[in-house]
Amino acid sequence: MKLLPLLVVTIAVSACATQPMPPSAQSVGESQQSVAAVSQCIAQRWANQSQQQVISQVIVANNQAMDVYVPGQRPPDGAAALVRPSWTGNSKTWVGFRPGAGGSGDAGGAVGSCL
Repeated sequence: MKLLPLLVVTIAVSACATQPMPPSAQSVGESQQSVAAVSQCIAQRWANQSQQQVISQVIVANNQAMDVYVPGQRPPDGAAALVRPSWTGNSKTWVGFRPGAGGSGDAGGAVGSCL
């Protein structure tokens, strides 16, 4: 009987990790690099360009899915690059951009250059 709750949690987490892109996100592209590598690249470029702190938020354990917030934006409603495992199988990583509640920010060349 103790396995049933574990099974239910495992299925729920698996379903969340494979959800299609959030409805408010715009697809930017896909990459052959890992989620962690793409997220780090985006964060580094935004930090270098803006000279501001960039927040990266792990969405799924072990850096399997991450949100990288535009400089000056904060979780949970800030503008962010959404970096997720690819659903197509043609690449490792899918990247989208979610405009923030307070302003859209700009996905700009930093995101595209990290793909």
